[in-house]
Amino acid sequence: MVIAGGFGVGKTTTVGSISEIEPLTTEAAITEVAAGVDDLGHTPRKTTTTVAMDFGCITIDPTLKLYLFGTPGQERFGFMWDDIVEGAVGGLVIVDTRRLDDCYAAVDYFEHKAIPFAVAVNAFDGKVEHTLEEVRWALDVTDGVPVVVFDARETGSVRDALLVVLELALARTQG
Repeated sequence: MVIAGGFGVGKTTTVGSISEIEPLTTEAAITEVAAGVDDLGHTPRKTTTTVAMDFGCITIDPTLKLYLFGTPGQERFGFMWDDIVEGAVGGLVIVDTRRLDDCYAAVDYFEHKAIPFAVAVNAFDGKVEHTLEEVRWALDVTDGVPVVVFDARETGSVRDALLVVLELALARTQG
């Protein structure tokens, strides 16, 4: 399962909050140069960023283990995405409604690759700025793409969002 989205939307937090192993992260300090490129306006306390990927896993049942791969959020690291998504059953595109335009690339990528995905609106500070229908409209995703609210810090919330993607992937294999 691929966890994608823009810079600072909660991908690393999502992987870390549900992984049953200590997640592998490739966090690096945000340098002065990167701070000039990456918009820190909505994430002023962010001091690190993913430069390759995050990795974690969860056991669904004794016969099924789900591997989680979090992508880097910056466009300059997009060259890695083809390798990260190879063999993926689906994707979860995390959205910060304060900056919807940061997730367009991830939505376009999954649509272009025909990988089943859901949009997960991260409830920063327990709230979202737009309704789910407004988010759907802004992202121009079809009704076949689930749009849900979740909290990247809460295990149960992340689990529920990932289950939405698993159900999509399962329906695709049966359809």
